[in-house]
Amino acid sequence: MSDDDFDSAADEANSADTVDLPSPRENAALIGHAAAEAAFLSAYNAKRLPHAWLLAGPAGIGKATFAYRAARFLLAQPEARAGLFGDAAPATALAIPPESPVFRLIASGAHPDLLVVERAWDEKRKRLRSEIVVDDTRAIAAFLHLTPSQGAWRVVIVDGVDEMNRNAANALLKVLEEPPKRAVLFLTSESPGRLLPTIRSRCRTMHMNILPEESVLAAIRRFVPELSAADADALAQLAGGSIGRALTLAAQDGLAVQRGLFNLLGGLPKLPGEPLHTYAESLVRGEATGFGLLTDLLPRAVAAVAMLALGREPAASPAERAVLAKLATRRSPAQWAEIWRRLGQLFGAAEGVELDKRAVVLDAFFALADATR
Repeated sequence: MSDDDFDSAADEANSADTVDLPSPRENAALIGHAAAEAAFLSAYNAKRLPHAWLLAGPAGIGKATFAYRAARFLLAQPEARAGLFGDAAPATALAIPPESPVFRLIASGAHPDLLVVERAWDEKRKRLRSEIVVDDTRAIAAFLHLTPSQGAWRVVIVDGVDEMNRNAANALLKVLEEPPKRAVLFLTSESPGRLLPTIRSRCRTMHMNILPEESVLAAIRRFVPELSAADADALAQLAGGSIGRALTLAAQDGLAVQRGLFNLLGGLPKLPGEPLHTYAESLVRGEATGFGLLTDLLPRAVAAVAMLALGREPAASPAERAVLAKLATRRSPAQWAEIWRRLGQLFGAAEGVELDKRAVVLDAFFALADATR
């Protein structure tokens, strides 16, 4: 993989206080998804392009980047080249030069033939809404029935389709049931199983794989060169095949959160009072983002314990594996699965009703201590 591949990498890292990265709409690079690109081009060249694509896979691996890349490709095609008229030569790549007018219009959010639907900003709470609501999807049908203004296609990207509430999903389903001609929808999803079966059945699902650790490591070295080799390796392993996740963790000091977590897990069922309270305070103090990281890292650690209890090997460093293996002997796999479920409920409640996050951290570790006695 060349340096050029990383000039716009890590497409879905949203936090980057210390890592300056473009958004998916500005990203010219697609890393590790040649098979997905080939599948799309094959359908396009065969003039059998599905009207809706469900791009499924974990966060941070390139789903949104692929959607924008394919959208740029379609919107750059004149009517004759789009496979509607004539016998144009087969397309061989989705890449569109960043200096092209189509690329620039999409990057600025001004292309008239592209509609992007995602969670909207909640002015009252001053943050993104927790779901996509019907008002966010109401314009899709009207938009797709318009005649393309600059080429052969109109394109809709629904980024995070599994975040739609039921009313929004039903509005989308109506569009999928009667798709207009010369229109394509790209739906990105981390949890396609949460979607209405009728939505899934009306899309071509493209499963996008996690990236190999060496690709993630190369991106970390490129964008966070100040990290030591040991920290870069640890971050690449913790990222689980997601460049976006790796760089988000780097920006939010995720390694420190992870190390503090395993220091406490390693002492279970004992919980030293002062270190525990200091750790909980560090996660919620001021503008700290550690609480959000813990709500991801702790359930992952418990899931890894359950895997070991089942005789399966999780991705972990030798030191972390030793901690996980010790915990795995304390309960059955089913019991660890139940602990994982309860942690999810606890963290979900903290987000939903804005509980005292410091108290939530303490409750989570107290629950783990009780479970391992």
